[in-house]
Amino acid sequence: MKNFQPGPLQKIRDVGVGECVTIGDFVNLYECRIGANTSIGNFVEIGKGVVVGQRCQIRTFAYLCPGVNIEDDVFIGEGTTFINDRFARATNADGTMVTESDWTLRFTTVRQGASIEAKAIIMCDVTIGVGARVKAGSVVTKDVPDGATVAGNPARILA
Repeated sequence: MKNFQPGPLQKIRDVGVGECVTIGDFVNLYECRIGANTSIGNFVEIGKGVVVGQRCQIRTFAYLCPGVNIEDDVFIGEGTTFINDRFARATNADGTMVTESDWTLRFTTVRQGASIEAKAIIMCDVTIGVGARVKAGSVVTKDVPDGATVAGNPARILA
């Protein structure tokens, strides 16, 4: 791992960073791993336990929450959001605030060479297949097969 010096207003805590990684300004990284030759744009947040592979591009304003695994050669477009809780709520039935112990972390995998265009929303419990494409603004609610292109809300395979 290469020593990394944070730039303007970056919050970096216990992060593993590979060689030749570019990290933009105003980025928050929490206990994650970033593979070699990856580019992280401005205003990106990558949560605890996330793994980003080698030669990836994570564009401006993307949010990768805990539970996300990004393999090598993946493109994540501007403003893409990953979600790790299908039934988010602020309080429990008894009125107490929800804490980490009140829910189960859900996972998402983006396989090698996949491309997710700008402003897509990726629900948890899905896999985006090898070389698959998610078109801009799509909402992915189920697995995307290898090589498929999906679009829409909910995202469907394009013919």
